[in-house]
Amino acid sequence: MADLDLLLRPAEAATRALPANLEAEAAFLGAALIDNRVIEELNTPLRPEHFFEPAHQRIYDRILHLLDRKAVVTPVTLKPYFEADEALKELGGGAYLARLTADGQGLLAARELAEQIYDLALLRELVKVGRDLVENALDTSDSVAPLEQIERAEAALYNVAEGAASQSEAQPFGAATRTAIMAIEKALKSGGHISGKTTGLTSVNEKVGGLHESDLIILAGRPGMGKTALATNIAFCAADRLRRDLADGITADKSVGAATAFFSLEMSADQLATRILAEQSGISSEALRMGKISRDDFQQLSYASQRLAELPLFIDDTPALSIAALRTRARRLKRRHDIGLIVVDYLQLLQGTGRGSNDNRVNEISEISRGLKTLAKELSVPVVALSQLSRAVEQREDKRPQLSDLRESGSIEQDADMVWFVFREDYYVAAKEPKRPSESDDAKTHDTHASWAAEMERVYGLAELIIAKQRHGATGKVRLRFEPRITRFSDLAEEALGGNSYD
Repeated sequence: MADLDLLLRPAEAATRALPANLEAEAAFLGAALIDNRVIEELNTPLRPEHFFEPAHQRIYDRILHLLDRKAVVTPVTLKPYFEADEALKELGGGAYLARLTADGQGLLAARELAEQIYDLALLRELVKVGRDLVENALDTSDSVAPLEQIERAEAALYNVAEGAASQSEAQPFGAATRTAIMAIEKALKSGGHISGKTTGLTSVNEKVGGLHESDLIILAGRPGMGKTALATNIAFCAADRLRRDLADGITADKSVGAATAFFSLEMSADQLATRILAEQSGISSEALRMGKISRDDFQQLSYASQRLAELPLFIDDTPALSIAALRTRARRLKRRHDIGLIVVDYLQLLQGTGRGSNDNRVNEISEISRGLKTLAKELSVPVVALSQLSRAVEQREDKRPQLSDLRESGSIEQDADMVWFVFREDYYVAAKEPKRPSESDDAKTHDTHASWAAEMERVYGLAELIIAKQRHGATGKVRLRFEPRITRFSDLAEEALGGNSYD
């Protein structure tokens, strides 16, 4: 309670000493001035702002600049840069630089000193986040949005944690090779040629190797093609595979399944749940919505819902999310549930940080696509983002989408590691149905409709997943079966494939 009271009295809190060790800073700088190689051999990403004493910050910054110019740094070579430095004069001026090297004991524990300086800087950053949180929470003006404050606080805490956990530095090729070999071994042991997370579709897994960590996958198509249905299928299959693997004693890191976060900006959580229940029970989603089911159907539905109760699938149906809010929520789900796959439905419904301004929509979409790619790398999970296509598709004879059809921004194609297009020819053939003939119509009218019916029968239920871009392999097409009654995509039967699952 005493600590809380102190936080609520900013003036008193400001008088408490922040975590710092000026002696450790001085000893480390002395070691670096005696032997410049100390800085090159650091494991800690030490930067000038990590020092508490402003004079030490400037000294370390100048050391780094001189080393970058391949100069030898000593108290003598540093002195000209600090002759007019008033803060250093208070510490003793040029003589202070010499005193730093008087005691060379810092050389014996330079790495430990650097780690302590870095750790104390992290603690000071935490203190700053805490004080900002309290000050903002005490602001009760009309313009305050508490949920936005919580999102900003979580983002700030996550940034501090990431700074501690992900010390970005070059790694030896041997380490990168070991990581690659582990992924190959995982694909070998999976039996399904999957090095990433499963899509639930064998033919797609064989084509792309699954959904890989840190990848941004854009799943695009015109309205009515089944983008959301395919995304829901993938989300369910990944989550269900993890559930089954955990039940079989396989750990999450060895599973090709994943706990999945589904951000639905278009459909509500219960609508998505209805789709999944329809798929798993085999009862049409329309019948479920209207209650046109028998008692046997309801019993089957209850059984399906019981099986899915423990599914590690988390649905966030908050409308009009900003990319910053989505990233905050994704981090929270990663921390709480260790999610391994993120699905966003759909990209154009997200908002950038320039909401309410006159920012160009193309620039906003670019910010959103970059934000999704950054999120994939930050959390080391695949992100599947659905995207609308421009109407240019409808103007062509061949309705198959192309990369140039991605709506509003070329940056979507640039930021994506894979771009998939969903195409169903039966959608367009159905729209061209000629007049249904009556007994009084001539033979030509009958023949025209019969010809259309034959064409419709040929293409009905067939879908193509066009892999238009893939950084990990070849592009091409994967042919699938689509069951519109229960909105489910599945692999084509062998006899329908003619021996090939993809082109």
